[in-house]
Amino acid sequence: MTTTIQPGTATPADRPQKLRQSKHGTGAGSATWPVRVGVLILCVAWLVPALGMLVNSFRPRDDQFSSGWWTAFFNPFNSSWTIDNYTQVLTTSNAGIPMSQAFINSFIVSLPATVIPILIAAFAAYAFTFMQWRGRDLMFVVIVGLLVVPNQVAFVPLVKLYGALGMNGTFPAIWLAHIGFGMPLAIYILRTYMSGLPTAIIESAKIDGASHFTTFWRLIMPMSTPALASFAIFQFLWVWNDLLVALIFLGRGDNTVATVALQGLQGQTGAGRELIPAAGFITIIVPILVFLSLQRYFIRGMTSGAVKG
Repeated sequence: MTTTIQPGTATPADRPQKLRQSKHGTGAGSATWPVRVGVLILCVAWLVPALGMLVNSFRPRDDQFSSGWWTAFFNPFNSSWTIDNYTQVLTTSNAGIPMSQAFINSFIVSLPATVIPILIAAFAAYAFTFMQWRGRDLMFVVIVGLLVVPNQVAFVPLVKLYGALGMNGTFPAIWLAHIGFGMPLAIYILRTYMSGLPTAIIESAKIDGASHFTTFWRLIMPMSTPALASFAIFQFLWVWNDLLVALIFLGRGDNTVATVALQGLQGQTGAGRELIPAAGFITIIVPILVFLSLQRYFIRGMTSGAVKG
């Protein structure tokens, strides 16, 4: 008995070859060479300034102003290297307080301004998604509409309000400002994600007699980890890198954050410019670590709910 093989039919001998081809990116979902080259160019364009800042942070003042940072690679062993820039930044009060204290102040501002909006927005997103109440859709539209309102229009009223309450220059003032500015985006992201969760699980919890609070903490919150991490990255990076809001509501002084201290390193006469690369690299370390540690959740949270099928 003979077996006839139809044209185009893969035999067992051909399967390893097809498997190798799929692993090497010849499938329909693999990136083409132009895409790879474009991504490589973008990565290089992002890494070159950071690399230049890192190299200059270890060079003395005269070398920084007399030659470009790339010249250090041509003769690295005969170039002058120093850690005095980091020592001065962390210990000297060039901007009112040392960068080490400003670094701690940035954590004091960023952590509550990230965690509190997540908790409040998660409760609101659950109510908008799984609870029926009058005016729900209208209120959600109003909250989403706040995304198009510039934050700058609220600065003057908030400064006057905080001044009347004696809150200007305090941490609660900037916490409340960042919480209010980040709340609409948080509710939108979490509500969009929760609307894609399987409703059968929620209905099963209701049948078992679980309250909304139990359903929220034991089911919705663990299942919404990617969306929560996505917003945490957005909010933390926004608050950590913020200069305008911190300058308005905290100003300079004992509560100065890292971005304000970094901006104040260069005085009117240009003194302290050699410290800017070291201070800048200290400032960007935390955002880089946060993004790299949560990047797997970031992609899942941004793509979940985007395509319904």
